[in-house]
Amino acid sequence: MRTITLLVIHCSATPEGRSLDLEACRKDHIRHRGFRDIGYHFYITRDGHIHAGRPLEQAGAHCKHHNRHSIGICYEGGLDAQGRPKDTRTPPQKRALKQLISRLKRKFPQALAVGHRDLDPMKECPCFDAVREYL
Repeated sequence: MRTITLLVIHCSATPEGRSLDLEACRKDHIRHRGFRDIGYHFYITRDGHIHAGRPLEQAGAHCKHHNRHSIGICYEGGLDAQGRPKDTRTPPQKRALKQLISRLKRKFPQALAVGHRDLDPMKECPCFDAVREYL
């Protein structure tokens, strides 16, 4: 197993009122980004369902310079209806994220939960302060 030091939280940059399920995200990553598979290890839809993406044993494709030692977690959403950054997590998504991060921290106790924006200041993703929320 890889050494995991980061749990990197992302949003899919999907506007409110629009849907992007796991398979649509996977197809986008393959067709438009040239990835072999979805870049994230987990994808959480608005209903709070946690979908498995890439196997944990494989490096993700979600955060430049950090993929080797991280797990990528993405929630569906992150933009308001006009396409501006906004924390659009539903209550089921918030519960699912908290549950998943707790489970992963038990497996990888040294891992820190951070937002994509904490590693790349040019990003607003995941549109909330993940470090403060998941300390």
